[in-house]
This record gives sequence, C-alpha cells and structure tokens, in this order.
Amino acid sequence: MRSPINVDEFRTLARRRLPRRIFDYVDGGAEDERGLRRNRAAFERVAFLPQRLVDVSKRDMSTHLLGQTIAAPLLIAPTGMNSLVWPNGDIALARAARRAGIPFVMSTAANISLERLAGEAGGELWYQLYVLHRDLADSLVDRAARAGYRTLVATVDVTLNGKRERDLRNGFGLPLRFTPDACLDALAHPRWTYALLRNGGVPTLANIESSSSASIEARAALLRRQMDASFAWDDLIRLRDRWPHRLLVKGILRADDALRCLELGADGVIVSNHGARQLDDAAATLDVLPAVKAACAAGGALLLDSGIRRGSDVVKAIALGADAVLLGRATLYGLAVAGEAGASRVIEIVKDEIDRTLALLGCASLANVDARHLYPIEPIPLRGSGQRASNAAAPSA
Repeated sequence: MRSPINVDEFRTLARRRLPRRIFDYVDGGAEDERGLRRNRAAFERVAFLPQRLVDVSKRDMSTHLLGQTIAAPLLIAPTGMNSLVWPNGDIALARAARRAGIPFVMSTAANISLERLAGEAGGELWYQLYVLHRDLADSLVDRAARAGYRTLVATVDVTLNGKRERDLRNGFGLPLRFTPDACLDALAHPRWTYALLRNGGVPTLANIESSSSASIEARAALLRRQMDASFAWDDLIRLRDRWPHRLLVKGILRADDALRCLELGADGVIVSNHGARQLDDAAATLDVLPAVKAACAAGGALLLDSGIRRGSDVVKAIALGADAVLLGRATLYGLAVAGEAGASRVIEIVKDEIDRTLALLGCASLANVDARHLYPIEPIPLRGSGQRASNAAAPSA
C-alpha cells in the first residue's frame, strides 16, 4: 500500500487501525456534528486570488510568534488521552513537533507527566490548563513553571463537557471500561491491542496521579470531565498574577472577549470552538477571525484551531489575521497510523502544501499574505428561500 499523501488518507488508515470507540473519541464532535461540517465549510467558502509575475523562486514560511521564530505557522494542539492512540503518544507528538521546529502544547489530560515530557521530548513545550479544581490548577501551574514550560494556555470553553454522542453510544469514558462489545472490537484490532497491553495497559492521567495536592474530588472531576464552571474574569486575573511567563487564552470566539483577555494581561488568544466538540452550533473559527483580529489590532498573539486539514487552510487563516494555527485531529491521525513518524509525515505534508500555496499564490513570504489574496465564494442559495447566507469569513472590500 502506498504512503498517505494527505491528511484525509491518514484519517482513513487511522479508522482502520483504531477500535471504533477510540477512533470516534478522536474524530467525533458534539451532538449532530454540524459544527464539524461548519468548520470545514468556512474554509471552502473562501478562495484565492493569486498575484502573477512575482519572483517566488525562494519562499519563506517561518513565523514570528511571541518573540520567537518558528519554522512554520503551526503548533500541535493539546489533546488528551493520546496514549490510547499510540503508546506514549504525547512524547511521540512532542518529538515530531521538535523535529519540525514548531511548538507542542501538552494537555492537562495527558498520559505522561509534564516533567517527564520536558525531560524526554525537548523542543518548544507549552502547557494547557483545564481548571477543574482550584488547588489542583495552582499545583499544575507551579509544576509547569518549575519544569521549564514558558507558555501557559488556559482553556476556557469547557465549563461543561460537550454532548459527544459517538462517545455516549460507544460507552467511552474515564476510566475506560471493557464491555463485551469493546473487547470484541479490541480483538478485531490486534495491532492496537497488542501495543496497548505491551505498554502497560490502559493509560492513566499522569499529571493528576502524580500531583501530591490533587484531592479525590479533583481526580473525580477530571475523570468526569467536570470543569470548574465558576471560573470567570477575576480568576483569569488571578491566573495571570500566578503564572510568570507567557499566557494565552484558548476557546475565544467573540471579539469583545478577546479584547478583554488582552486588557487583563494575556499575551494572546486562540480562536477556537474546541474542534466542534463542545457547542455543536458554535460559529466556525475562520468566520469570526476577522472580527477578532480587528478588535485585537493593538497587539497580542492571535492563533486559530478547528478544522485545519490542508496547508491552504493555514494560508487562508494567516491571510485573515492569524499568526499561526494549531493542528489537532490532523496529527492524531498520523500518530494513530505510525506513531511519531506518522505525526511527522502529517506535518511535512501540511508544510509542503503551505509552500505550494505560497508559490501558486504569488507570495514569496508568508508574512506578505493578507486578505487581498482571498476571494469570497458566494454560498449556494438556501433551498426555497431565495436568500443567501452571509459570508462572515469574506474579507472586506
């Protein structure tokens, strides 16, 4: 079988290798999964308007982000339970990021400790924080600072876990239970099952298990994906005061929320609908990006995730104001197929597609891409209404 040549082909192979409930955990969205389709449709509603007779014999996709230069406008997004996808999945993803010269963002729900990742993976490591319990959050923040992490990502869009119906149908939850159906599915995927058993069985939530201050209440909250729904603006200020380095807020879709984050001392925001895994009918991130960019014009890093599958998607996001994007499912598909090598290959494919897009767009540098290189595609009229939906992602004239 030939090697996959795009992210979608990696997804097909990942679906074959993983048991259904593991693949659905990675791949699924909330409720009817309209949000998944909306995220993709937003990119499809925007086309390119190339410039011609431009010297593009040498192209540069390096990116300045938070005072650093990274090889491409990419990060690997924080995702939980990665060792269910591949043994020591967090380390594999972090090493793939290091090889590519891009940051890796470790999730609170990782299966290895943040100290172990820092010691074994190297590279530019960020830490993502879920606030489940105040004492536990404080402990994780302090540990991340001691371990050498210099960027903290506070995720604020999980006040309650989204209704992920694939997971509910499959009985997926923490701790992972092996029902008769699940055991049969595992036996039908012997490579995955052998790798899981050979590497210690069902992985644990290492940062909770190893935290001396984690109470029984805090552990139970993470197992139930029950976040602290009272976390509000005053708590963000407190987190800003406690964390001594760069702070980003993830899960922002409104321009006014983004501006307030920056005013309260955040170094940037991540425009995200959590990969359509939380609120099914939340706006697509690309659609709201121009408004958030306008509100944050005075400064602060602006990143985007949710729905990225092609290098051309990355270029569109940059053209509409993002400084960089985060890859979530895309690199997980690669991880599921071939571990670190698979994740690295996905990153290489996306980088190659960015480079090709730049050349064909007539831009020698990613820094020169802006909304002038985009052309809004009019949506198909709604059947029977005679009306057209508005295109929030279209650049202004």
